[in-house]
Formats: sequence, C-alpha cells, structure tokens
Amino acid sequence: MTPAATVTIHTSTRRAVIAAATNLLSQCARVAATLPTSVYTTDSCAMAGGTIGKHLRHVLDHYHAIIAAAEAGTLIDYDHRERDVPMEANPALCVSAIESMLHRLSSICCDADLPLRIRVMVAADGTHVELASTFARELAFATHHAVHHQAMIAAIAREFGLPVDPGFGKAPSTLRHEDRTPGR
Repeated sequence: MTPAATVTIHTSTRRAVIAAATNLLSQCARVAATLPTSVYTTDSCAMAGGTIGKHLRHVLDHYHAIIAAAEAGTLIDYDHRERDVPMEANPALCVSAIESMLHRLSSICCDADLPLRIRVMVAADGTHVELASTFARELAFATHHAVHHQAMIAAIAREFGLPVDPGFGKAPSTLRHEDRTPGR
C-alpha cells in the first residue's frame, strides 16, 4: 500500500466515524429538544433508576472522554466520570452540551490511528486494566455503545406515551437488514 493510499484510508475512516457520531448525537439532540422536562427526568418503572437525562449524560460522557484524551494526549477512563450533572435534569442544557460536542467533533484534527490508551474497570472490586486503542476505534465504540442507550431512551419515552422514530435506538446493521428484508 502506498503512503497516499494509507492517508486516504485513514482520512476516510476518520470521516466515517465522525459522521456516525455526529448522526447519532444529532438524533439525541432532536429527542431531548422535544421532551417535556417531566418525562426527561422521571425514573422509568421498567428500568429502575434510569431516566432519559441520565442516559443522554452517559452517552456524552463517553464522547467527552475520547475527545479530551485525543486533544490532550491523556488516558481515556470511561468509569470515572461526573454524575448528577445539571444536564440530567434539564433537556435544554443537554441539547447545548450535544451542540458543543458536535462542534468539538467537527473541529478535531487528529488522525484515525492516533494511539490512545484506555483504562477499563473489569470487576466491581475496582480492578482495572489499561489497553491500547486508537481514536477511530474508541469513537466507533462510543457510537455503537450509544445505540443501546438510545434503545433504552426510546423505551422510556414510549413508557410515558411519547412517540419515537422507529429507527431511533437501532444499530446500523439492524436498519440495513430491515431495509433489505422483503415485506418489511
């Protein structure tokens, strides 16, 4: 592979993972912007302790950890993060935080293969390990992980009788499968 081909692949990968993250976060902002605060902050009966605000904060925490590490060259630690932040209780603050993250994603200039290190807790006793990764891999992970939180957000919204786009909370592979399945 020539160096020019390598750069094209890396640029294409970087664009693809940023586009996926941008799309997902934009979906989250649209949902947050339409919800009454009472629904946004009320605990789900089906998922005890879960609120839409907490799920959205959790999603943003992962993106923030990646971007901060890429910009500063520090370790990503997904397990040590703020909780009970104001955006959990205020959908407008959530939308603002998402818009800020979208701006950061659009202006980040790192390579897809930028090496990053992550710390992951692997046991409830606090045992953790450090692993090697890359910017693109972690951004793809955060987006994939966030789809599952979108599914929980959709379930909570439906629990309160609110409509949710049928594709919200579905993985790209599921949407592609459904699109290609006759009779769907």
